[in-house]
Amino acid sequence: MSRFVKAHALGNDYLVVESQALPFPLTPEAIRRICDRHLGVGSDGILVHVTSHRADFGLRIYNPDGSEAEKSGNGLRIFAKYLYDHGFTRSTHFTVETPGGIVTCALEVAGGRVTQVTVDMGEASFWSPRIPMVGPPREVVDEPVEVEGEALRITALTVGNPHCVVFVEDLEGVDLRWLGPALERHPAFPQRTNVQFAQVVGRDEVRIRIWERGAGETLASGSSACAVAAACVRLGLTGPDVAVEMPGGTLRIHVGESFFLRMTGPATEVYRGEFSAEFVEALR
Repeated sequence: MSRFVKAHALGNDYLVVESQALPFPLTPEAIRRICDRHLGVGSDGILVHVTSHRADFGLRIYNPDGSEAEKSGNGLRIFAKYLYDHGFTRSTHFTVETPGGIVTCALEVAGGRVTQVTVDMGEASFWSPRIPMVGPPREVVDEPVEVEGEALRITALTVGNPHCVVFVEDLEGVDLRWLGPALERHPAFPQRTNVQFAQVVGRDEVRIRIWERGAGETLASGSSACAVAAACVRLGLTGPDVAVEMPGGTLRIHVGESFFLRMTGPATEVYRGEFSAEFVEALR
């Protein structure tokens, strides 16, 4: 039977599987069934360990709607912990290739298990062709946009995957389930986008709520935290070291020169299991 590991990073949960061990094709339909919290195992996505010829390890990331993500900060922390805790490496520093680029992971280990992971997430870019976003080439910073008849100001960027940040004065007053999907699928974003509403608390702290592309509202997102921190620094709202507080917990983000992003936070393994023969047969 095909085994998997389930883990979460601040409440954002993923299954980790080995690509060569899967006894069924990982089609969008299979992904949706596995991630279903009533008909499957249940998760916010699937992390697939694959071979890389450019980095120490390779990772493919799938959203619960069956689409593929370029990069996931929470997924990378979970994957890094999985690699060390399950004996794929004894090194506490290694590289991982994702569709959104190669990242470097640094592990903190206690009692033989990973407790914290720092990931160099690469450089953020606000340049519209890279996000991508329609319209003339430009930096998308504090730009007006109309969503469902409501006027918003957005800062859009890529950290290897697309993000749209909206700063608000009252985070609790945001109707995320209405505005989140409307922004995710706004015509300005040809590949859709992740969405964050953010309230700056101080020069080193910001609170956010997240609507994740292909997943909906999530308790935490590493790439979202990075995107918001970069947007805060770009707009002069915070310093370079930012604590990003999400419903699932807090990540520490450092925004360096050229908007190079470094993320630090925990990951927790929940259980190890295997797909039953009956379930595998239904997925074939």
